[in-house]
Amino acid sequence: MAGWDDERSGEIGDMSAAVAIRHAGAGDEAAWRELWTGYNSFYGAGVPDAVTAATWGRILDPASPVKAVLAMGAGGAPLGFGNYILQYSTWLIEPVCLLDDLYVRPEARGRGVGRAIIDHLIALSGERGWGRLYWMTREDNAVARRLYDRYTGSDGYVRYTLTFGGVRATGGSAAAGANDGTETRGAT
Repeated sequence: MAGWDDERSGEIGDMSAAVAIRHAGAGDEAAWRELWTGYNSFYGAGVPDAVTAATWGRILDPASPVKAVLAMGAGGAPLGFGNYILQYSTWLIEPVCLLDDLYVRPEARGRGVGRAIIDHLIALSGERGWGRLYWMTREDNAVARRLYDRYTGSDGYVRYTLTFGGVRATGGSAAAGANDGTETRGAT
């Protein structure tokens, strides 16, 4: 699919901090892994090292539809990331983008970092001709949902997941939609 390895950079600022959004590259592994660890800790997910290594490898592979953007603060400090996947849809001709993981460090939340990541992907969608950008979060993730509701309301779909191996959450409950390692959790 064209556009899987496209690059775009931009500066996005708000009243409290300037945030630079850029695609993750080989030199960003330590920063991405630090954020990834925080993200999985937030959801109580014990992601095996082999899955983390495979995910990072996919992000760097130009032929892979899995990509990541990093939000960098003043002095280059990593503030958050968005892992996304380009895919085809049976309802559109254009490829669609799934924002699979969105994470902002707790100390950077409320400063526009999550918004900057989403805005960056919206701009990429327009530039690259993607037909849709979508994401999911837990129903009880009120903080993330306040941000997401500024863009659009929930589409009303209910998701069902069968897991055949892989990551299982160590916390939460099935009734509350505990993370099984396959959803966008959106810790913003």
